[in-house]
Amino acid sequence: MTIAIDEIGMPLPVPRRVRGTVRVTPQAITDHVVTLNPKGAHRWWPIAPLSRVEVDLSEPKLHWSGPGYLDMNQGDAPLAEGFQSWHWSRAPTPDGAAVLYGGTRRDGSAFDLGWRFDGSGGASVIEPGPTATLPKSGWRIARETRSDRGRPAALVETLEDTPFYARSLVRTSLGGESVTAMHESLSLDRFANPVVQAMLPFKMPRRS
Repeated sequence: MTIAIDEIGMPLPVPRRVRGTVRVTPQAITDHVVTLNPKGAHRWWPIAPLSRVEVDLSEPKLHWSGPGYLDMNQGDAPLAEGFQSWHWSRAPTPDGAAVLYGGTRRDGSAFDLGWRFDGSGGASVIEPGPTATLPKSGWRIARETRSDRGRPAALVETLEDTPFYARSLVRTSLGGESVTAMHESLSLDRFANPVVQAMLPFKMPRRS
């Protein structure tokens, strides 16, 4: 999959052009679609849990490549109607990748899911360790993950910090293996706030 980018980058007051391509080459495609709420209105599909990603930008002049991941959320209702918050992470492992996905639904019930994916895209359920609380983001978004008992998790770096979403690098332990995971925390309560909704067109301009 080739993604063409031609955008005006933020932040202000000095916006700059961002141009280039991102190429995602899956190692395997999965049919592992997960229903996230009892009525089936929200679903998650880890399309390619093991991929190769190449980024080639002409403006600014940057190029890098490495392991990557491709997924999608799909549903029949707005996310904020189905969930209060969630925490997700994906970590490379010696034989594939591990994904953790947990959160709180709008009715107050919790879900806590985990899988390992092998090189052919096969999925097996894992039982992650207890909840490990991480420092809140600069916008005070709560962050947490799971780690083996007696092996505390640690925040390595915050990559994106917004009023409703934080993306981070996290070091944790899964099944006795020390891994570094791409991690995200999403507050749908914060996302639904009218003030945040008014800010979104500036962060993500609409295209006619």
